[in-house]
Amino acid sequence: WGLNPGAPDTTPELKQTAGVINYPDVSSCGTATAVSLPCMFSNMNRNDYDGSRAKHRENVMDVLQRSGLYASWRENDGGCKGVCDRVKHINIGDIAQAGQCGDDGCFDMALLNGLEEEIRTMKGDGIIVLHTIGSHGPAYYKRYTPEFKAFQPTCDTNQLQDCSTAALQNTYNNTIRYIDHMLAATIKLLDRQTDTDSALWYVSDHGESLGENGIYLHGTPYAVAPKTQTQVPMIFWAKQGWYQSSGVSAACLKNNAGRSYSHDNLFHSLLGVFDVQTAEYRKEQDIFATCRA
Repeated sequence: WGLNPGAPDTTPELKQTAGVINYPDVSSCGTATAVSLPCMFSNMNRNDYDGSRAKHRENVMDVLQRSGLYASWRENDGGCKGVCDRVKHINIGDIAQAGQCGDDGCFDMALLNGLEEEIRTMKGDGIIVLHTIGSHGPAYYKRYTPEFKAFQPTCDTNQLQDCSTAALQNTYNNTIRYIDHMLAATIKLLDRQTDTDSALWYVSDHGESLGENGIYLHGTPYAVAPKTQTQVPMIFWAKQGWYQSSGVSAACLKNNAGRSYSHDNLFHSLLGVFDVQTAEYRKEQDIFATCRA
């Protein structure tokens, strides 16, 4: 993740985007989407998360919608694992344009199709989730378009064992270059909407192993999983109007960005920043709380 100290240059566009706050120490709830996704949107922490219980509880999307907020989910990674079952959801393959999808899914830029119109027509405050396919393997080489092939040589096959470590890492780094572009494009889209105070919060659901100690991909049991699978990137960006209306201090957020955070913070931070009153809210887990007037 190029915004982190010592990382390769995988986030050139975000580096040039004013107002991006990077969080270098963030841990995931799980090592696979099937666990991390429902966990991060639930009111349970990683240590007490139970998938069976989560299926029969409201997640934060449900709570926000029931509070009167517009809630929408844009899906580009094979399903929301139950998180979006009761809110509006759009499968990106259904609205993708020519050339945006292939035999192994759609490029994440397709998530922006019609997004401006959706924001423009939503009534009142709301939340829209963009669920990216990101850097999911093993077909890393299918996650980006040719112009993002910045690191070479690459591993243009699903048979990872046939590639050198350098080629595999290069290909993975190119997937991050593509996500960097997609996030920067999303920020530009939000920034040009002069009548909307908006913010973008990006966090990955899990990390990835690229052959370190003979381990590939993800999904290793958390207790023995390498840090590469449990440490994830996270950034936050907001328009000046959002900071003013929310009472959150940008300088304070940036000052706190070096602290340790995790998926456990998501549920409570969203409730707090949307000012939803519920006994489930825990102020100490709200990353915005200490920075809000």
